Amino acid sequence: MQAVGMVVEYNPFHNGHHYFLHQAKEQTGAEVAVAVMSGDFTQRGEPTIVDKWTRAQAALKSGVDLVVELPVFYAVQPAHRFAAGALAILNALQVHRVAFGAEHPEWDFAALVAAEERFDQAEFGQYDATYATQFNEQLRSQTGLELRDPNDILAFAYTKAVLKNNYSIQLTPIRRRGSGYHDRQIHGQIASASAIRQAITTKNDFSNTVPPVMAEALARVSTVPDWSSLYPLLRNQLIQAPVEYLAQTYQMAEGLEHRMKEVAQRSLDFDEFIHGVKTKRYTYAHLLRMCLYTTLQLTEGEVADRFDHPYIHILGFTARGRQYLHQVKKQVPVPLFTKVSQGMRDGFYNLDYRAGKLYQNFTTVEQDLKHPPIMIR
Repeated sequence: MQAVGMVVEYNPFHNGHHYFLHQAKEQTGAEVAVAVMSGDFTQRGEPTIVDKWTRAQAALKSGVDLVVELPVFYAVQPAHRFAAGALAILNALQVHRVAFGAEHPEWDFAALVAAEERFDQAEFGQYDATYATQFNEQLRSQTGLELRDPNDILAFAYTKAVLKNNYSIQLTPIRRRGSGYHDRQIHGQIASASAIRQAITTKNDFSNTVPPVMAEALARVSTVPDWSSLYPLLRNQLIQAPVEYLAQTYQMAEGLEHRMKEVAQRSLDFDEFIHGVKTKRYTYAHLLRMCLYTTLQLTEGEVADRFDHPYIHILGFTARGRQYLHQVKKQVPVPLFTKVSQGMRDGFYNLDYRAGKLYQNFTTVEQDLKHPPIMIR
């Protein structure tokens, strides 16, 4: 059986994802669709609108055959690490075709990767601009193009991961259909995930933009999970912990721990805090990720160790997905499991377990320990 892989968040699973899924199968000729899906926190470091089990079930009932979790140490990362982690998992699962959405599928992303190798690294020393801004300045000077859209940024990152690791993976870009990635309004049956989340927040109708199984789950969402609810935990950590301890947090650099601690002292709500911490040096996405790393007390050593020892947590499968697993499982070079035991919880799976426990501020569903995989017969 030939499989096509997809790297997804499904936050939430909507009609655009349904369209993309069938295009991916049709354009690659694959019999099985494998989704590597972020757990309970997105690439930007925000909690997902519903938990990973609900999103996995919606995907499986809508045509995906196998859903595996993208671990938090891959999922909550800039594009290059996010893409590298996801493709490492798909490669381990013997998936040799990967489809992804792109605003400009006609671009030669391999040429853009080659252009990056010619960048002058000394030009990245500006403190009054983000890394992304400085990156695009150099890319534009060499190619005339800029990577502004999140989908194109990920397309670049997937291409770079394949080339860097010499994977035998064929990349298939598929043009996005319908609303733009950042569109906050619903126009028709294919809307952006951002617009759907906004509609839920404002109590507007979104039901025709998602499959029935997802509409049913979202109808039970009374408040969209966000950092406003988690801020008391973050603020307490920032106020109570010594700066020397905070400095050990994953990706904490350039004295950011001092700034976060000082702003937390005077900010009673999250919006005030995040705007107080923001500078031209950091994007909001980077700062949101830092909020999650800090709350979870992730350290550089922990994340480095997990990067060196990856694993694959299966969230669910259909009969066809199960058949594919039987076909490849003996060739998978990393631990592959369907249930989290107490030993895993206290061992190699601990980072994801901590993230799941943090997410349980929004749900009563146990996120990991002994939770069985979803089986769609």
